Amino acid sequence: MLLTITTTHGPATDLGYLLAKNPARFQTFSVSFGQAHVFYPVAEEDRCTAALLLDIDPIGLVRRPGKRNRSSESSLWQYVNDRPYVASSFKSVAIAQVFGSALGGRSKERPELAEEPIDLVAEISALPCRGGEGFLRNLFEPLGYEVEATRVPMAPNFPEWGEGSIHSVKLTGRQRLQDLLSHLYVLLPVLDNDKHYWVGKDELEKLLSKGERWLNQHPFKEEIVNRYLKH
Repeated sequence: MLLTITTTHGPATDLGYLLAKNPARFQTFSVSFGQAHVFYPVAEEDRCTAALLLDIDPIGLVRRPGKRNRSSESSLWQYVNDRPYVASSFKSVAIAQVFGSALGGRSKERPELAEEPIDLVAEISALPCRGGEGFLRNLFEPLGYEVEATRVPMAPNFPEWGEGSIHSVKLTGRQRLQDLLSHLYVLLPVLDNDKHYWVGKDELEKLLSKGERWLNQHPFKEEIVNRYLKH
């Protein structure tokens, strides 16, 4: 599953300092469910794009110790599902682990820029929208984003199967990078509405921490909290 973040705020390559990831390097990080890759398809002075690609191991998900096991899941569904391909709580975990300093608003080399709203575009290749495009817009538009969403056919070769809940999404706005990452961290699992781990008491602390700058003022706060803390 691919997430890209693009800026045209010059010099655009300062995005590498904000993310603490060198635009000249392809980097791979181990996560509990597979690997996370960071690379820059574009790294120029007037435009820079950082990509976070998850390579999820579907067999490892089933076999890993302490995994969430729901009795309603069939044995086949545990191995054949959309988890390796869509934005979900896995992406939130990767954001926190790989872009942790940026999510925390820290930048050793560009501390002033980390506090400055800049032009940012986030593109998510496959985002489950449980609640439809309207709910997607209800979540992100009050935060100052222009939202573009295209529903992905369930099976392009079989149009009679209809459309699923997966959307290709583009979010455009002037935000601090920390705020963009915190919005994604909280709202991707809210849209997916199916966390890959048990929700414990520490999840409330995470929600309050990541949403402290914006959640209280959000018009859909109650729905966000209910879905984020869903068991």
